[in-house]
Amino acid sequence: MRRRGFVAGAVGALSGIALGSGPVRADAPDPRRSGGRRGTQEWRAVPAPGSTPAAQLRRIAAAGPGLAWAVGEENQTVSSPARALAMVWNGSTWSKSDLSSMDYTGHLSDVAGVCSTAAWSVGLPSGTASPLLRWDGTTWREASFPGRGEPGVRLESVAVGPDRRVWICGTRGGAARLLLGDGRRWRWLDPLPVASANLYRIVLRTPDEVWVSGDQAWGGGWRGLVARWNGSWTVLPPIAGARLGIGDLHAAAADDVWAVGTEAGVGGPPGRPGNPALAHWDGTAWTRVQPGFTLGSLTGIAGDAQGRAAWISGWNHQDQSRSTYLRRDGADWTVVRGPEGGATAPYLNDVTAVPGTAGFWSAGMTSPAPYPPTEAYTERLDA
Repeated sequence: MRRRGFVAGAVGALSGIALGSGPVRADAPDPRRSGGRRGTQEWRAVPAPGSTPAAQLRRIAAAGPGLAWAVGEENQTVSSPARALAMVWNGSTWSKSDLSSMDYTGHLSDVAGVCSTAAWSVGLPSGTASPLLRWDGTTWREASFPGRGEPGVRLESVAVGPDRRVWICGTRGGAARLLLGDGRRWRWLDPLPVASANLYRIVLRTPDEVWVSGDQAWGGGWRGLVARWNGSWTVLPPIAGARLGIGDLHAAAADDVWAVGTEAGVGGPPGRPGNPALAHWDGTAWTRVQPGFTLGSLTGIAGDAQGRAAWISGWNHQDQSRSTYLRRDGADWTVVRGPEGGATAPYLNDVTAVPGTAGFWSAGMTSPAPYPPTEAYTERLDA
């Protein structure tokens, strides 16, 4: 059973199960600062027009200050299935990409790219087809891969290296695994040696080392999963929690990994939000870190130019007047509020660095409710 819906946040109750040492508390928010370090930078809302409500952007990627991509879905209603949504940034504005030539309904789950001719996107199945899309410099076009159209083949997340090799995590043959290719030749790698696993995110640390995150069935629920591939699999100890899914991670080194997600808890009334989950791996054990708020979710994490984890996107159920981030300040994480005057109650799904700059993009939707008039939404931190 899939454990992610239109909104990344999960329903659940409060929980504090941890591995390793006890929870560490992140710094409390500073109400005087709503932007970057020393108050010199601030997030600002950037219009992303053209989506048909209900719409959201699930993932965002940037090749530089003049080129970025964001993907998700639009036209989600009670009576009709969602349509894939893709947008491109040209250095000054976002514009909606024309996907009408594709025989595909559903949503695009991830995007990655390093230049105008090396960008890729994946989507979840519509029927039996989980699409792989390639950016040709102008628009997205479907690409072939082994297993295309097979029942049970799911492409969840994609990463592109500086060598332009493409890494995809997903499912084939009932097992979680990786698909590696260069646009012409593709091969599926050895299955992840974990039963009942779902992978949600793949990130590249070096050209030959990738990390994946997700969850695995456990005790009638699920717990957080993180693993590394560098020619063979290394599966880290599970991140314990009450129905915990890891939606993103940042690996600065084998002994310096941050993981973010949502803990659904052991139950609760319908509509109750989950709890944001933040954990650090030091090479020996996971340590759960309290993120500074208790109801909501953590959805994405991005590193700075030095490769250190720097920003986390999230959603604070108790403070929905602006977007919510965690910012790395030395050894601590600080809650930072997004811009005033943007969306009324934005929900962020992802955050990414802008190569060649000290800036960042984030993406999501204008409210946490998956119903019209929710629209695609982005914010930017310039540096």
